Order: sequence, then structure tokens, then C-alpha cells
Amino acid sequence: MGNLIATRPPQPWTAPTASDPVAATLRLPGSKSMTARALVLSALASGPSTLAGPLRARDTELMAAGLRALGAHVSISDDDRWLVRPHPLAGPAHVDVGLAGTVMRFVPPVAGLADGRITFDGDPQARARPLGPLIGALRSLGARVDAPATGSLPLTVLGTGRMAGGEVVIDASASSQLVSGLLLAAARFDRGVVVRHVGPPVPSAPHLRMTVQMLRAAGAAVDDGTPDVWVVEPGPLTGRGWEIEPDLSGAVPFFAAAMVTGGVVTLRGWPRSSAQPVERLRSLLQRMGGEVTLSTGGLTVRGTGAVHGLTADLSDVSELTPALTALAMLADSPSQFTGIGHIRGHETDRLTALAREFTALGADITESPDGLEIRPRPLHGGVFETYHDHRMAHAAAVAGLAVPGVEVSDVSCTSKTMPEFPALWSAMVTGKS
Repeated sequence: MGNLIATRPPQPWTAPTASDPVAATLRLPGSKSMTARALVLSALASGPSTLAGPLRARDTELMAAGLRALGAHVSISDDDRWLVRPHPLAGPAHVDVGLAGTVMRFVPPVAGLADGRITFDGDPQARARPLGPLIGALRSLGARVDAPATGSLPLTVLGTGRMAGGEVVIDASASSQLVSGLLLAAARFDRGVVVRHVGPPVPSAPHLRMTVQMLRAAGAAVDDGTPDVWVVEPGPLTGRGWEIEPDLSGAVPFFAAAMVTGGVVTLRGWPRSSAQPVERLRSLLQRMGGEVTLSTGGLTVRGTGAVHGLTADLSDVSELTPALTALAMLADSPSQFTGIGHIRGHETDRLTALAREFTALGADITESPDGLEIRPRPLHGGVFETYHDHRMAHAAAVAGLAVPGVEVSDVSCTSKTMPEFPALWSAMVTGKS
């Protein structure tokens, strides 16, 4: 079991229970993943960029602040349109990563291009998140990095204004962000980069595809034709306008609400062609009993009155695990999720946390090294600890739709990716959305 840190504020949030099928049309904030990547690429570009529809949340504000500390001009005063003007990168500077994997893994390679001393640290739990492979890769590519022997925060990058680049071997089985962080900055390295992954499969492959797509959109030459090898040629990145899609991971609890209650939820503003794994989500929800359609009105999930168990490898969409686990708790047959051992290194050990908290509500759930087994049975109310993890709060909210008295210990942790979550959720359940 992982090392879980729980603190309980004095006033838990009672998850609303649905008395009727939900019927809601929502416009959710932008994708965290796309916003973070667009910010980094814009800070390294040769001209100004704009981000339309970005996510304003703790993680993305920390990313903007980190890049600003390195010298980029990042204006986020307009909620709907952020502006980034690149400037020479320099220290001394300190980057607060909070608990954001994107900041702790995307900004150190950028810091290698800065001239000066750049320090990184974050929330206490951030020091448990794996950075060792990234630190080793940066050193082999020419960066000076001071870090604990544990390969974790706090760390210091002693930048010289340039990175040699070249070929590097990395075990990125703990997080695809370890590869994405290197690729996003690589076009600015003297020799670009060749990243070779050696080890168990890299999780969250759609996030890597997003990185490659966005690099190409910024003008980088990227070759990902060989499995587990990514090549980025050196060259300029172009400033551009980025259209940020709604956040698919953030939408999943709302779609689960449609299935739990036999209702319908539409996410407006969904593009016909997406950089996010919408087809994979469609397949999973349909197998669990939902009807999923994409039209000019948006992406719609309709409940059929039944939720079915599911056996699935979720390694490519592990962010969906907490919400799907809550959905599986309310299904008519058992579920087994595998391929998700790496989420033990996310904001908290999500497998242990999910097993512990749902067991406390009466669930029959067993964790394995890389997954969960869920055997549905009646649940009861109780306090559901979040461990500062926004996805844990989402899971509790989904369960609370059908189980009265589920109290979320710290719903404010949802500000990490969706500060509006409690208000949006309550409005959906009460029919006031």
C-alpha cells in the first residue's frame, strides 16, 4: 500500500443525491493537458501566441507562473484568451510545482535552456512523485541538475542558456509526462533529441500523441514512427493561436452521472476531431451501458437505466480510473481494471486510496499491484477522504448520486483542474444547470 496523507477540514461537502434523472448541457473548462503543452510551446516559440478557451485552475496557473519566473511574458488576466510572448530565459528563479505533474516534468527541461539557477519544489506530496528518470535524462542531455538521491523534489537546474541534446534512454513506465517534458523543449536543444524508452509500456499513450500533434502544429519536425522512439529535430517553434478543447477527463464524472441516473448530459463545444481519447471513452462507456453520440450540439452521454460491469485495461486512459471505479460500484456485475499500477504515483496512491475509501462505504473492492477488482454491493454514507486528489473527489461525487450521506472531506482540491466543480455538480443534480 502507498503512503497516503489525509487531512480533514472541519466542514466536509455532502455530495448531492439524485432523486431524478439528470438532464444537463454543460460547457466545461479547457483541457489541462492541452493548456499546459500550449503554454510551454508558446514560451519557447519565436513569436507571440494566444490560447483560446484555456483552463484556469491551480495546475495551469502554476505552469504560467513557472514560465513567467523564467522570463516569458504570460498574461492570463482574460479568462478566455491568454497571451504568451517569449523572452530570453534566465535565472535565478524559483518554480512552485504545487502538486502538478505537468509543471514538475515539463518545466525542468525548459529550465535547462535558461541562463542561471532555477529551483523547483512544491506541496509535501509532490516529493513522492517520480522524477528520477527525467533527472537522469536531463543530465545525459547536457544539463546540470542537483537533486536528492531519491530522484525527487526539491531539485535545482543550473542552466547555461543552452542544452546540447542528443540521444537519451529513459524508463518512462511511471508516467508519459517524462517523455513529453523532454519532447516539448527538444526543438530548442542544439541537436534536438532522440528519446528511447526501455522498460514496461509507457502509460497514457494518448497524451504522448497529443504532445507530438501539438509540437508539429508549432512547426517542429517530429518522427514517432518507431515504437518507443521519438525524434525531435532542432529548429524554431512558431507562435500561433491555440484552440483549447474542453477537458475530457473532467467531463467523465458528469457523463457517469447520466449513466447512474438514467439521464442525459451533453458537453458543448466538442470538436469533430480531437487530440484527446474520445473514441476510447466512447467504447468504455458504451460497454458499461451508456449511449454516446457526437453531433454539432456536442458530445452526449445518455443513460439506459442499467450500468454494467467491465473488464478493461485502462493503461492508456488511467485518469478515468476514479470515476469509472465509482461507476463500477453501482453496476449490475463485477468489474476488473488493470494496467494502472502507475497511478500509485499520481497525486496520491490512487489504487490504495480508492480501495480504502470505498471499502469504508461498504464496498467489496480489492487492489492488485496494477489494478482493482470491484464486486458491487449496497453502499452506505460516510466521509470519503480525498488525499488532496481532485479525481478522488470526483469519484465520491459520482457514488453520492446513488448513496445518500457521502461526505467529501475536501472538495476544494477540485480547484486543481476545475474550480467550478462543486457548483456545476450541484446545479446538474438539482436541475439548475
